Parts: sequence; structure tokens; C-alpha cells
Amino acid sequence: MTRLLTAALAVLCLAAPAFGQADRPSLYITPTPDGFDSYLAAAMVKKEVPVTVLDHQHGARYVLKTTQVEIKRVSGKAKLMNCVFASCEGNEDEGSTSVQLVEAGTIKWSYSVNKEGGAKARQSMAEAIAKHLKKEFFRG
Repeated sequence: MTRLLTAALAVLCLAAPAFGQADRPSLYITPTPDGFDSYLAAAMVKKEVPVTVLDHQHGARYVLKTTQVEIKRVSGKAKLMNCVFASCEGNEDEGSTSVQLVEAGTIKWSYSVNKEGGAKARQSMAEAIAKHLKKEFFRG
């Protein structure tokens, strides 16, 4: 009897996380030509946004529409001038993007982000989006 009870308890403990997944709304992230959607999916997991990320739009409660990351490059001449007059501040390339969270055709939340570092800032931008989505929309 004790073995049966122990086994049943173990099954319930292992299955508990799966039950919580059913309560989470589903999210589809629109693909981008530059692959920024992959960074966003990883950031949703890392920042523990309470959604289940899907690889297809069918059946998703929310769609996160994202724009391709734009990179503003600082020219060599501008870098030199910044170092001469501004202690080399502003020498990093800058990346920017924006997202819209849509439910049934209605924009529920939107966010724009700019980060220094250009192409290297993709992870940082994705994590900022996930952090603000969790904090501002899902109140996490």
C-alpha cells in the first residue's frame, strides 16, 4: 500500500508542471527575415513569461508581430570625432525594433526598444521585450 501511494504521489509531482501549462495562454511569434523571432522565443522562456510559445499560428490566443531589427551603423569618421570631442561616447552601432501583441485582430500591447551594440544587441532587445511584456501585460 505504501509503495502504491508513493508511486501515485511521484506521478502527481512529475505531472504537476504539465497541468500549469494548460492554463497559460498560447503565443505565436511572427517570423522575421533576420531570425529575430528566435531570439524572442528564447527570451520568453528565459524571462519566464507566462505563455506557451507555439511554432504555428493556428490556435494561438496571441500573436506577437515583430519588425526586423534595424541597425544604425556609426561611421569611422563619426567614431573618430566622438573620441576627440565626447570621450568616445556614442561609438556603438545601435539596433532597434518594435513589437505588437495582437489578440483577435486587436492590438493589446506594443513596445519599441533601442539598444547599443547593433547586431550584437539582439538578445538584449529580445529580453527587454519579454521582460516588459511580462511586467506590463501579464503583470508578472
